[in-house]
Amino acid sequence: MELDWLLALPLPENMPRQRVLYHRLREAILSGRLAAGTRLPASRSLATSLKLARNTVLFAYEQLVAEGCLLADRQGTRVALLPVCAMGPSSSGRGTAVPLKLSSRAAAALQPEPAREAAVLPFAPGTPDYGAFPFRTWRACLERAWRDAGWRQLGYAAHGGDPALRAAMAAHLTTIRGLAVDPAQIVITSGTQAALDLCARLLADHGDTVWVENPGYLAARVAFGLAGLRVHDIPVDSEGLAPSEEDWRGHSPRLIMITPSHQYPTGRVMSLSRRLSLIERARQASAWIIEDDYDSEFRRTGPAPPALFGLQPDVPVVYVGTFSKTLYPGLRLGYLVLPHAIAADFARATTQATRPGQGVEQRALADFIERGYYTAHLRRMRARYGARQVALRIALKAAFGRSVELSGGEAGLHLVMWLPEGICDTEVAARAAALGLGVRALGSYTRAPMTCNGLVLGYGNLEEGMIAEAVQRLVVAVESQVIPPHEN
Repeated sequence: MELDWLLALPLPENMPRQRVLYHRLREAILSGRLAAGTRLPASRSLATSLKLARNTVLFAYEQLVAEGCLLADRQGTRVALLPVCAMGPSSSGRGTAVPLKLSSRAAAALQPEPAREAAVLPFAPGTPDYGAFPFRTWRACLERAWRDAGWRQLGYAAHGGDPALRAAMAAHLTTIRGLAVDPAQIVITSGTQAALDLCARLLADHGDTVWVENPGYLAARVAFGLAGLRVHDIPVDSEGLAPSEEDWRGHSPRLIMITPSHQYPTGRVMSLSRRLSLIERARQASAWIIEDDYDSEFRRTGPAPPALFGLQPDVPVVYVGTFSKTLYPGLRLGYLVLPHAIAADFARATTQATRPGQGVEQRALADFIERGYYTAHLRRMRARYGARQVALRIALKAAFGRSVELSGGEAGLHLVMWLPEGICDTEVAARAAALGLGVRALGSYTRAPMTCNGLVLGYGNLEEGMIAEAVQRLVVAVESQVIPPHEN
């Protein structure tokens, strides 16, 4: 049998010839090009024909025999009887190609996402100041954590996370956020997205309804959709989430996802009366409230509003926090604060569902918090971000006029600049991207019939010296979308 065609194709880079021969034979067998029962040449004969070392042929034959593709006995080496697979156009039509795609639930849940490099562009929302991160201090905490690491840090994390980190977070939340919690109520997660996924799977059943803010956090929709929940949009007004009686009657929720202290992305704050009303109605509906308090650390206009979690005893609220904005997103650590009634079971279920790790990083973060570095870092960044927001407000008013409408400045890392009719925010955002800006259209966070028209302007990664030039580019993006008056 002539098998010269095996090596006639271009050789893959950096692959030994014995591996090339093995892969070519294997592909020919699985595609049916070498039919079952076909007898292959003796190893010495094939090596001579292909100008290869005999050991190269022996390696390929022995590997294929071990995998069951070839059979070897006293009569020689022959192709085993295997189901023939379709291998694309070269398969001569054998078999029926099955399209490879995600589930319909996943396809429906996924949202458009900007390119990853857009996260470092001026005005990219949700991006902290990487240059201000305390690298030396954090490195020292990591080195101490590695020096003291044992088998517990190298294995899966304990139920709920590292005990030292849970204790440090309980003390921090009690002091800074006024939440009277103990370590047993805290579950460490791999960021906010993982926390929402856990809530969707452990607090609701497939097909249950979850309320989300409109406009709102797109990644939450993805997490809930992938968990098989029915996502129902609730509009946001000046006081926060604003459900109607029809929403309560016709779309009774099992989960209610809110960002009450700094609504994402509008920045509006939920009023106290709205918070208390939501808690009471959630109790009546046997619903859980997921309170994402993502920006409370960077509050600038007075103390942060009280968290729903601590407003009343035994509230049906799960409190979500993250270190992505306060430290850096790549750390992939966040946390949940749970009522006593479910905390222990939730922690055990979390361990069984996710097998959490990052033991060394968790211990380093506990050290970072206990030594006061975290509080000091938050204080520095609060002042830095506050100064940037003031400078950005001044620059925007100078460029667009003092009547320009801005919102969301009470906390966080972004402002919303509302646009007048006649200027489309999605078109402005596209033009801004071409000019090297990471602006997001407010409309991209919105679902019909709700409509919003504005720009989400992140300033966390925007040095004060860059603000004037970035705003001028934004002016070009906005002015290019202005519709000229109709001439009669």
